[in-house]
Amino acid sequence: MTEKALIIGGGIAGAVTAMALHKAGIEAEIFEAYPTGADDVGAFLVVFTNGLEALRVIDAHGPVVDHSFPARRVALIGDDGQLRGERPISGIDDGTALGPRTLRRATLYRVLHDEAARRGIPVRHGKRLVGAETVSGPHGDRVVASFADGSTAEGDVLIGADGLHSATRPLIDPVAPRPRYTGQNTVCGYAHGIDTPLAPETYTMIAGKRAFLGCTRAPDGDVWWFANVPGDELTGDGAADRTPADWRSRIAALFADDDTPAAAIVRATGDTVIASNSYDITTTPTWHNDTMVILGDAAHAAAPNAAQGASMAIEDGVVLGRALRDHADPRAAFTAFEELRRDRVEKVVATSAGLAGRVGTQDGARAREAAASRAERGGAGTSDWLTGYRIAW
Repeated sequence: MTEKALIIGGGIAGAVTAMALHKAGIEAEIFEAYPTGADDVGAFLVVFTNGLEALRVIDAHGPVVDHSFPARRVALIGDDGQLRGERPISGIDDGTALGPRTLRRATLYRVLHDEAARRGIPVRHGKRLVGAETVSGPHGDRVVASFADGSTAEGDVLIGADGLHSATRPLIDPVAPRPRYTGQNTVCGYAHGIDTPLAPETYTMIAGKRAFLGCTRAPDGDVWWFANVPGDELTGDGAADRTPADWRSRIAALFADDDTPAAAIVRATGDTVIASNSYDITTTPTWHNDTMVILGDAAHAAAPNAAQGASMAIEDGVVLGRALRDHADPRAAFTAFEELRRDRVEKVVATSAGLAGRVGTQDGARAREAAASRAERGGAGTSDWLTGYRIAW
């Protein structure tokens, strides 16, 4: 019987998993490598209906809704500025489901951690995992985690919610695959004082000849935007590669030949421009052993094109919490978790990779135009398998 879980990583997956375990009656303790919490200052994300409905299962959706703004529809325009199609983001819009909601990544971290703390879940900062071993005792196997500061912690299971560059993944499988750079940089920013007409509560997706940009207007009037652009892998955190002015100039130039508002939106952006590398892991053969398991980006990182990373991590945490509640043996719980999740998350990884459409090539432009055309014909190819997913607790 699992009584205590050690959760490695204090990001979205870690906080949600801890709350799901708390709901299941299992003690959880979060160990975060960063001294003051997960750090991704400036970037924003979307939590889709499937992610919000998973949060509702553990009664954690309220703070996310309260600190975000809605976007229920998506409009697609081509490089000529003409509308190609418009539809609900979730594929359906029956008025009963939550979401989608847009918020800064740091805000999502904060509200989830605040909610976990309100439930009495401890978070230990400055705890960088360096090793873990399973030890046998009179009451069964236990796992002991070792941290860079020389401290240790002991529990029944160790859950690796430590992201793309997971320290837990190679402890479970030393030959586990490493993240693959997809050839894209993802850049986001916030445009001020621009009067470009954008439909309310809508993401406008612009398929340019050489790059792709998505944007939405926040309640304060700023336009939040992201662009997936071809580029070399950035070093470090990307800050040393280009200044905000460099990024504005480069991205605006990619849209300069298009008859769309994309270039103007980028030029109206201040110095908060955040660039990151796009990675994926198409499959991780081994997710767990007897006492350790990985989830979220540690197990199945997707390129950001489908924007489902946060929602997949949330789903994982809730499903794993339920599995550990329902199976006394951790390995049986981990096996059940993998059986429920692997096919779905690997389909998301593949779908997101396909949406990249070979950015920066003529083939990519044609692929994006084809996606827009399908939407225009009434949503063909936009089945609700993705956002219609629900978890029964």
